[in-house]
Amino acid sequence: MRILVTGGAGFIGGNLVFQLLALDGEVFVVDDLSSGSPDNLDPRAQFRKLDICSEEFRAVVRSFKPDVIVHLAAISSVADSTRDPENTYRVNIEGTENVIDAAIESGVSRMVFASSAAVYGDPISLPLREESPKSPLTPYGETKLEGEHLIQTKLRDSGVDFAIFRFANVYGPRQGLGGEGGVISAFASALAAGETPSIEGDGKQIRDFIFVSDVVFALISAIGGDIDFAGNPMEQVDAGVYNIGTGEGKSIEEVAANFRMVAQFFGTYGSLPPREGDIHESVLDSTRARDTFEFMPDTAFDKGVEMTYAWFQARHDVDDAEEPEPEPFDMGDPLGFSILDTSGTVGGVGGFDTFGE
Repeated sequence: MRILVTGGAGFIGGNLVFQLLALDGEVFVVDDLSSGSPDNLDPRAQFRKLDICSEEFRAVVRSFKPDVIVHLAAISSVADSTRDPENTYRVNIEGTENVIDAAIESGVSRMVFASSAAVYGDPISLPLREESPKSPLTPYGETKLEGEHLIQTKLRDSGVDFAIFRFANVYGPRQGLGGEGGVISAFASALAAGETPSIEGDGKQIRDFIFVSDVVFALISAIGGDIDFAGNPMEQVDAGVYNIGTGEGKSIEEVAANFRMVAQFFGTYGSLPPREGDIHESVLDSTRARDTFEFMPDTAFDKGVEMTYAWFQARHDVDDAEEPEPEPFDMGDPLGFSILDTSGTVGGVGGFDTFGE
C-alpha cells in the first residue's frame, strides 16, 4: 500500500511512519519542517520538504499516486495560532483544502485527517461525544473545525472515503514542547535536564491524555481498515468523525505528582499564568471508534509517562556526552512497542496483515 503522510516529520507523524514501514508500507512524507524535525525522518521513506498549500505539493501527490493520504500537517500550537491567526488559517484551511483537492485528483481511496478536541471549546458536560456542541476558543480549534467541514463537503460525492479523528491530548516520545499534550513533554524535558518544571494556571485543569502508540494504532486502523469510515454524510452531521481519547481525565496536579515518582523530583514546581484560550476540562468519549473499528487504548497513564520520561532522559544523556545523536530508527522502535503482534499481523485492524503488495 502507498501512503502519503503530511506532517510526517512531526511528533505523531514520525511515530506513525516508523510503524507503517514496519508493516511494509510504501511511505512518502511531506513536511515543511517548520515544526517537524529532521530527526523524525526515516530514510526508508521518501521525503520532500514542501508547503502543503503549494501547487508543487499537488504535483507530488499526482506523481506518487497514494492509496491513502494521512493529513497531519498543521499549525498545532494554540499559542502560535493566537499569535498568527492569518498563517494558521492559511496552513490549516487553505492547506487542508489543497490536500483534499490533491486526494480527489489522484483518486485516493481514503483520506485520514487529524482534528482535535479543541473544536469543542469549554464543554457543557463530560465526556464529550462527537455530537456535543462545538464552540472553539482559539484560531487552532476554529480552523480544525472548518477543516472537518471542508472534508465532509468536498469528499461527500467524490468516491474518496474519509476518517476525521478528534485527538485528545496526545503525549509520548518525540514530542516537542508545544501542541496540546505539551505539559507532559515540558515536565519530562525539564526534569531530564535537572531543571524545575512549572505549572501553568492553578493545575486543576482536566485533560484526557492519550499515549502516542494508541493514536498510531487508530491511524493504522483507518489506513488499512476494510470498512466505510465516512458512512453517509447526508444522514449524520458528524459523519466520519471519531473521538480518539481514553475517556479518563487527569488534572495537571495529578500529572505533576506522577512525575515526582517517575523522576524522583521532590522540589517545588514553578508557577506560570494560565495560557490564553486554555480549556479547563476536556475528556472524550471514544465509543464510536470502539464500535466502528475496535479502538481500545491500552497504555496505562503511569506507563506512558514512564516511557516518555525515559525517552527524554536518553536524549538528554546523549546531548551531555556531546556525541552525535543517534537516529531514532537506529535504536529500534523508539516507542518500545510494536503494532505487530507475535503472529506478524495487526491485531483488531480489519483483518489485514501488512501493507506490502
